[in-house]
Amino acid sequence: MTQTLEESLFQRKQTAFLLSPDKALAEMLQKLWSPDVMEFTVFEQGGGAIEHMFNEPPDLLVVDNRLADIEGREVANLVKSENVYRQLPVVMCVDPIDVETPWNWNEVEVDDFLVRPFNPSEVRDRINLTLCRAMRALDANPLSKLPGNSSIIQRIQALIDSGEDFALCYCDLDYFKSYNDKYGFSRGDEVLMMSARLIVNTIRSYQGVHSFVGHVGGDDFVYILPPDKVEDSCHRIIKAFDDIVPHFYDADDRARGNITSIDREGVTKIFPLMAISLAVVVNIDGRIKHYGEVSSIAMGLKKKAKEDPKSSYVIDQRQT
Repeated sequence: MTQTLEESLFQRKQTAFLLSPDKALAEMLQKLWSPDVMEFTVFEQGGGAIEHMFNEPPDLLVVDNRLADIEGREVANLVKSENVYRQLPVVMCVDPIDVETPWNWNEVEVDDFLVRPFNPSEVRDRINLTLCRAMRALDANPLSKLPGNSSIIQRIQALIDSGEDFALCYCDLDYFKSYNDKYGFSRGDEVLMMSARLIVNTIRSYQGVHSFVGHVGGDDFVYILPPDKVEDSCHRIIKAFDDIVPHFYDADDRARGNITSIDREGVTKIFPLMAISLAVVVNIDGRIKHYGEVSSIAMGLKKKAKEDPKSSYVIDQRQT
């Protein structure tokens, strides 16, 4: 089967949110791409879309400056202020009068803009370009949209270099492989998305602090909080995970409290329901000088946490 141009540009179907009361704009965008290439969800008001956006982040956000309840630039800045979604590409739709006066693009955090009247072919190509540019620059995990390894390393090293106290928590799902092997990758991806949302929403609830959430890959996540918040976050994440994860199992497995699957050596074994292990490295008064030290300490702590078959956390607070 011959691929369309867009199918060759994008590795998978793209999801987009359009925030606009302009029905003609929505109809145009929905006709420019096959639904198999890009699927638009339309919101006529900005406020109703924001929480949905944080829980189910799209690949692209198109915001109309004609929104009645909130200015388009405010929506863009709100999204970009969340470091988890900072790399989400945002395109602003404006009227000619909107750009008669030059904009300060350092204060309006969009990646491109489109001016009415819209030329459909230009809209298509500029949005395609915006997405391709984002993909080239994006370090984010393609499933969770969370920042990936490069961003994680840069953030940790920046905190070390600045001398700021921080706690890094390395999160790993126990028995995830056995679940994946039995239930398949699609249901495994649902567990990963649930875990990502759970961690993000827990960390977002700590208002007024510097925080960060990243996805190392697979079933490994990290987050950063101030040292005085991290133990509470471990308790909350473990409780939420243990409450939710049984519902991802079929009823008979859930009632039995285990599954039969294949281990890494190809041997059929009985595995418990998934648990989460948290390994926390605390850096106070600059005792850690390089990202590699954080990684090394975290790996040792993770092994210790995994000795408990249930969800657990281990905090390293050595000061020397």
